[in-house]
Amino acid sequence: ATLDAAGSHETERRDLAELLRAGVASMNLDNVIVRPHRRHVERFRDAEAWQHLDTGDLATLTRELAGLPTTAEPEPEESKRFDLLVLSLELALLRDEPGYPRLQQNVREIAGLLEDYPTIPAVAAQLPLIVDVQTDEWWQDVTLAMLESARRRLRGLVPFIEKHKRKVVYTDFEDEIGEGVDVEFADLVAVEDFERFRRKARQFLVEHKGEWAIAKLHHDRPITADDLAELQRILVDSGVGSAGECERAQREEGSFGLFVRRLVGLDRAAAKAAFAAFLDDQRLTADQIEFVNLVIDELTANGVVEPRRLYESPFTDVSPQGPDALFDPSQMGQILGVVADVRRRADAA
Repeated sequence: ATLDAAGSHETERRDLAELLRAGVASMNLDNVIVRPHRRHVERFRDAEAWQHLDTGDLATLTRELAGLPTTAEPEPEESKRFDLLVLSLELALLRDEPGYPRLQQNVREIAGLLEDYPTIPAVAAQLPLIVDVQTDEWWQDVTLAMLESARRRLRGLVPFIEKHKRKVVYTDFEDEIGEGVDVEFADLVAVEDFERFRRKARQFLVEHKGEWAIAKLHHDRPITADDLAELQRILVDSGVGSAGECERAQREEGSFGLFVRRLVGLDRAAAKAAFAAFLDDQRLTADQIEFVNLVIDELTANGVVEPRRLYESPFTDVSPQGPDALFDPSQMGQILGVVADVRRRADAA
């Protein structure tokens, strides 16, 4: 398949392109995170730029713009995950990819979970579709337009599903972007096995977070490559997972240290210490202090903070327009610097 494969689905392509363009258009060029990417933002906020995309454009959009914060109204993470699932399914349908059956099954399972909430008016309104999506007949001659309609009608309902019932959907994408090379969609294999490894690893690491390299990661102390190699050996020898699963964890997170840090979180005292100088040197308002405390909460729970998280709830509950409306550029630079330093210390030296 090529980038022109959607040529016979011009309506769907146009709608999706406009959705993405609007996201770029809502990026604030005064934002300290967005500002370095100004040239690309200005180009892709123009509808003309979306008319004929080549592989180089896709690489630029993915590398430069995909992770930037926007001023668009924040949406639930569950809805965005469902978008990713169905859009991946649409791509697999267009290209006759081997991952299609697995993606289809995930959509059917989500529909089955939604059917358990008929008393919620929004769910009840879509119940006929929810039931249909679970049948073989609906999928027999399914079209891109049908999938796109289902995505739009069901995406807002997915957050109603209780978290312990919702099956986390992970997708592995391997982007082979280059001259004359298509973007390949990797088959979704061994997802459940890897999630099982993640759960076992979390339990083991939390139980031993005062030992070995785990303690260094939990207390924000620098880590070495030897530390991480030894930790991987311990996980394998303890029966937590295989060497292949450790390698996959490293590949997905960018480093094995970040994988471990996300599972064990950051010691709260260490998170507070990271911001001690900033808090001591500033005359901060109550809202500013509350915002920094939310960053500390996030570090404690998840080990790292992605800069774009600062433009989502609960941070936008304190500053709806984002941290730029609450802090001056110098203060923002210091906050982002602390967050980056904490992340860097989870990477091997």
